[in-house]
Parts: sequence; structure tokens; C-alpha cells
Amino acid sequence: MLRILFLGDIVGEPGRKAVISTLPLVKEEEAIDFIIANGENSAGGRGITPRIAIDLMRAGVAVITTGDHIWDQAEIVDFLGLEPRVLRPINYPEGTPGSGSIVLETAKGRVGVINAQGRTFMQPPLENPFLAVELEAKRLRNEEGAHIIFLDFHAETTSEKIAMGRSLDGLVSAVVGTHTHVQTADEQIFEGGTAFLTDAGMCGPLYSVLGREVEPVVERFRTATPRRFPVAKGAVGLRGVIVEIDENTGKAVRINRFSRDIEPEDVKK
Repeated sequence: MLRILFLGDIVGEPGRKAVISTLPLVKEEEAIDFIIANGENSAGGRGITPRIAIDLMRAGVAVITTGDHIWDQAEIVDFLGLEPRVLRPINYPEGTPGSGSIVLETAKGRVGVINAQGRTFMQPPLENPFLAVELEAKRLRNEEGAHIIFLDFHAETTSEKIAMGRSLDGLVSAVVGTHTHVQTADEQIFEGGTAFLTDAGMCGPLYSVLGREVEPVVERFRTATPRRFPVAKGAVGLRGVIVEIDENTGKAVRINRFSRDIEPEDVKK
């Protein structure tokens, strides 16, 4: 069996420092073979930089997925062409920098990772993710020889995420949603062997509103006037999912939510 740890949206400096500091221990304790993390909020809460991507990969992340904030840091554009392990959503138009999928060799077989972005209530509106992901999953299986395929579906609505999981049942090993920063409790394995979770949650400050300081967000809702939303501080909650997959069939056999709280003093400086 191959055990994949997927971490939800890493938010700002608190989130990335907690991930980098904790990941080696988690990998050992949970007997993890392959790590994927969504890093699209890791640079000040918006986007990702090459330096942050490198730091995450040095800590043990094999593939970094993203979403609608992928372009928020200008220096990432050229980096996407140099580092194939940092993905942008696959349903951008042809010619967009970077790639939406990758296949990596592991001791337990080839692992394919796909990143896609939903269209409902999402900006910018991209090409149809259902068609793009199905086509790519079949290509990874038939041309790249990847029996194990993991999809990070970065989307707003639960219905779109569940529909994506159902549509790919039996074709991919796991479909896990990101973007809403709140871990859901609907982990399951569909009839065809695809593991599913609507949202993995975030790796970010616990006392926050989706990783941002509480007070300005509350004031924005109370007054409808503009506010800055700094990344919050304090203890960090690491949220994600562990999926165990049969390396021969590519079917999931177990899925468990991952949750661990990290106090500031436990983070290495």
C-alpha cells in the first residue's frame, strides 16, 4: 500500500512554518510515502513564491498544488516553467505558463497528481474542469503508466466538488477539495475505489477567520466598509487527509482526515 498525505491550503507565514517544522515528524509517525500540499495562500495569504516552494519541497512535499491565487506573486510565473512539481490548475487555456499535472516515480510505483479549479462562483472562469481532468487522467494512465492518480479540486461549492468525485469514480485514486479552508467530515470511498473528501481544510492560524485576523473580517461584515485582512498569528491547525492506496490497482482502501494543532513554541525558528 502507498500512503499519501495531502495538506489543505497553507496560509501565510504561520501555516508554512508549522508545516515545514512538523512535516518530517508527521511523515515518520504516519508512515507516509508521498506528500502533496496546496500552497496557493502560503505567501502572506495570497499566492506562493519560488523560495517558499523550495522550502516546502525541502521539508518533504513532493508536489505543490495551487488555485485561484496562483498568479498573485509575480515571480512565480517564470518559476512554473522551471519547476514541474509546482502545479497550476489544468483547465487554464493552452499556452498558460506551467502545468496542471505531473507523474513522479516512487518506490511503490508511479504517482500522478492533477490540479484543477472549479467554475461555480470562482474567478477567473476557466475551461470545463470535468472534461479537462477526465482527459488528463486517462492520459496519465495510458501514456504515463500511472495507476495511482490524486486530484486536488480547488472549488467553492460542495456540489461541484462532489460531482467531480462521482464523475471520476474508478478512474482516479482520490479526489480531495480545497479552497474553502474548512475541513469537512464526509470522507468516504466510492463504489469504484475512489477516495473522496469535499475539503481538506487549511494549515493556518486557529484563532482566525479562514486564516485572517478576526476583528477586521468581523468589521467588514458589520459595516460593509473596506478593511485589510492580515494573516492571523498564534497556534496553527494543520488539516488534511491521509489516503491509503493499493499500488497495484490504484484503488483507495482507506481514507482518514488528518488534524494536528501546533503551538507557536513548537515551531522551529
